[in-house]
Amino acid sequence: MKLLVTGGAGYIGSIVTALLLDAGHEVVVLDDLSTGHAEAVPSGARFVRGRVHDAIGEVLVPSEGFEGVLHFAAFIAAGESVQRPEKYWDNNAIGTLRLLEAMRAADVRRLVFSSTANVYGDPDEVPIPETAAVRPPNPYATSKLAADHALTGYATAHGLAAVSLRYFNVAGALRRPDGSMIGERHDPETHLIPIALQVAAGRREKLQLFGDDYETFDGTNIRDYIHVADLGAAHLLALSTMDGPGHRVYNLGNGTGFSNRQVVEVVREVTGHAIPVEMAPRRPGDPAQLVASSEKAKRELRWTPQHPELATMVADAWDFMQHA
Repeated sequence: MKLLVTGGAGYIGSIVTALLLDAGHEVVVLDDLSTGHAEAVPSGARFVRGRVHDAIGEVLVPSEGFEGVLHFAAFIAAGESVQRPEKYWDNNAIGTLRLLEAMRAADVRRLVFSSTANVYGDPDEVPIPETAAVRPPNPYATSKLAADHALTGYATAHGLAAVSLRYFNVAGALRRPDGSMIGERHDPETHLIPIALQVAAGRREKLQLFGDDYETFDGTNIRDYIHVADLGAAHLLALSTMDGPGHRVYNLGNGTGFSNRQVVEVVREVTGHAIPVEMAPRRPGDPAQLVASSEKAKRELRWTPQHPELATMVADAWDFMQHA
């Protein structure tokens, strides 16, 4: 298939692009490099630099013959979204709407959408099923949920076949058949595992944990972690199971929660380095606990995580950081 990957120079987008190429697909990557890296785009993919809002109408045209789109282009920092909601509404919600209109004009009817478990807010039940009530706690999550609703509307009105994959916390790196690795390189970095690894590598003096007064067993947030290679595999399965109009939603996680303190301890064990920790106040919009039920994805997509151990995710991310 010929596929367009928006945000394909970012962490997850570049890894999914690599998996698509390895599976024999033709891939065009569209990314404005506001948070991605041109060198992260795997060789074999055609790279077009541009913002979805501005460039999509020139890239996603009938003459290109695209058969599907995988949409990763988004801003993802929940804390920042509270301070700058306009940035998230414009990029995540309006950008997705522009993409949907371009797809409709080019008669491209397959879309895999990078969504988020953050839409559930503080859930009523854990693990969280796809039927759980959605209570997005910040503009980031709200903008993603708005895009999900748009997909449902386009599926009903315009025959779109869409799958939203609601990620829980993603970690690790992908080792390709040639031995090269693709991993996480956000700037600034906002995710716990890579920040802890930066402390282990001597690039930061200490690690801040935001909040130790949550209603969890040790007072810190609890999150479900998924290896990025397992996450990427789910995208290919979602693409391969599109057989008609409709919008399907799947949670992707391992069903196991780790507290922030537990994650730090695993990083210490894997790296063999001390990780000085400083407690800081809670961040606005941070739910206490997010743990996935991925039974629907396992049942309908035939998806099974191959790397469920947190230590494996940390070790792969550490290996990438040391060789990047």
